[in-house]
Amino acid sequence: MEAPAQVPEAGAVAQAAGEGPGTCKCPQAQLPPPPPTEEESRERLLELHGSFQELFTFFCANATMHGATRLVCSSQNHLKRVSWGLLFLGALGALYWQFGLLFEQYWRYPVILTVSVHSDQRLFPSVSLCDLNPHRPRLARRSLQALDEFARENIYALYKFNFSESGDVSGAQAPGPESAFQLDRTIRLRRLSGQNEVGFRLCNSTGGDCFYRAYSSGVKAVRAWYLFHYVNILAALPTDREDSHHSHGDHFVFSCRYDSQDCRARHFQTFHHPVYGSCYTFNSESAAQRPGITHGISLVLRAEQQDHLPLLSTEAGIKVMVHKRDHIPFLEHQGFSIRPGTETTIRIREDEVHRLGSPYGRCTDGVQGVDVPLLYNTSYTMQACLVSCFQQLMLDTCSCGYYFYPLPPGAQYCSSVRHPAWGHCFYRLYRELETHRLPCTSRCPRPCRESSYKLSAGTSRWPSSKSRDWILAELGKQRPGSPSPRRRHSSSSSSAGQARAPLPASFTPRYPQGGAPPNPRSNVAKVNIFYQELNYRTVDETPVYSVPQLLSAMGGLWSLWFGSSVLSVLELLELLLDATALTLLLGCRRLCRAQGSQPTAVHPKAEAGRSPGDCRRDVRHPGAQPAVLPRALAGVSAEELGQVCVCQDS
Repeated sequence: MEAPAQVPEAGAVAQAAGEGPGTCKCPQAQLPPPPPTEEESRERLLELHGSFQELFTFFCANATMHGATRLVCSSQNHLKRVSWGLLFLGALGALYWQFGLLFEQYWRYPVILTVSVHSDQRLFPSVSLCDLNPHRPRLARRSLQALDEFARENIYALYKFNFSESGDVSGAQAPGPESAFQLDRTIRLRRLSGQNEVGFRLCNSTGGDCFYRAYSSGVKAVRAWYLFHYVNILAALPTDREDSHHSHGDHFVFSCRYDSQDCRARHFQTFHHPVYGSCYTFNSESAAQRPGITHGISLVLRAEQQDHLPLLSTEAGIKVMVHKRDHIPFLEHQGFSIRPGTETTIRIREDEVHRLGSPYGRCTDGVQGVDVPLLYNTSYTMQACLVSCFQQLMLDTCSCGYYFYPLPPGAQYCSSVRHPAWGHCFYRLYRELETHRLPCTSRCPRPCRESSYKLSAGTSRWPSSKSRDWILAELGKQRPGSPSPRRRHSSSSSSAGQARAPLPASFTPRYPQGGAPPNPRSNVAKVNIFYQELNYRTVDETPVYSVPQLLSAMGGLWSLWFGSSVLSVLELLELLLDATALTLLLGCRRLCRAQGSQPTAVHPKAEAGRSPGDCRRDVRHPGAQPAVLPRALAGVSAEELGQVCVCQDS
């Protein structure tokens, strides 16, 4: 029996493995990396951490945010570590929740009003006055007389009131040429059945879609009905006519003094309003030097109801409006009345409003940012824009314009002669305006810079019973040295935009030659208008959160929850960038390993043809299993093997 083979010594085996004829030299195993050189040990431009744990440990140990270091210091105590982690995340969530509320308020762009007081010389405002005495144009006197008779019939049918007994409406034949205008007698005043309302019925051009323009007040219903027919008559007149109402317009102003000096003719402009009668606008040429009544304007005015239309204008006195010099006076919206037989003292205080534009609000610096073409050759005002917008809608919807407002070139005023159903169209549109359903409000923003006047008034009886006789006698002696000149007035009579002709140089107010009329105190009024003080208030819109204030509020919240600064925020951003970059790198490494670990089939013939000495590592199979040592080398250590590689035959 053959003796068992002796197991060779480890050294001999190693020598045989390295030098014997049945062995081959294999590629040497990789040595541990050599220590980095001085150049390699320098800090690199970009260096990432090896794991997320290392990244977060470095951040928590070096961050300047309060509470971050507790996450590292409490690493041995899991309860504290979890508690501080929850507190850190809770504070971070509360911080960004408050950031959300802060930005929500910022994006609303709220404003606050800042009031400041300034003292400076101010230009005296313009003053417009109307005598509340609408005239009867010469070409329309017959038509107006027919309208008065038609009104008497309607009022008698409703209220059994006879005008002939009161003498309010004259029945005498009115002088003037015959008019071809015919009243539309189908539009009558009616009492609505089952309702305590009075109105008149309007239909479209085909006689359908009828509705009642109803009023709860009979006085308002009569005035609106009369005004509808009155506008019809005036709109049918030629636009280039000459109005002959100077008989009472020339002496509307008895006397005028401004800054203790007599007013000049160049200070006045005149226009006519179809409801408020003859109107004058006083324009100062100099700034107010001092406050007080002696440095303002003082006027003695006539308030007599001559040639009066009682159904059109139901008030007696003076209509007054204080406005900027380059603004149109809309007396029907912003004017106030002066009572006859009184002296009214009006004190002025001026306010300026400065509004912020977008995104804090919507305002305009002029007509450039408004899509409504203004019909007035003056500065932009919101009221002028609204009137222009409504007139444009009238032209687009009704094919004609309302008589009280100016017209663009080539357009016509609404009249039943040319547009039989214009009243139906107008009142439909006007009802939408009253209910704010027209787009005019959104198309007409407020001006970014606007001046307004705050008025305070006081009244007293004037003239007094003791001085009445000699004052009225003195006023009755004021007569011009020459015949009263004639003035042209625009036929497009409106308080907002009619042509204004300056008074002649020889203008001198006068009273009719008959002396003092009956009830003299009820026919005169005195008005004093002056600056109460030259100090004026400026109201400026200021944003609640500007960009510096927003940053300050954010810094305060950040300091409240973390006690840190802007640099701490940058540290947090650096953490996010490092974590993102590390995630991408680890993901790419895992993807490469997954692609390299796929198994590859080995052909048997190729494996059999490999020589025993061919021990080169297959670079195409980086995941191949290492060769298994024979049993005889099982006890040999790696140090004894050295750099020798033993290959196992297939």
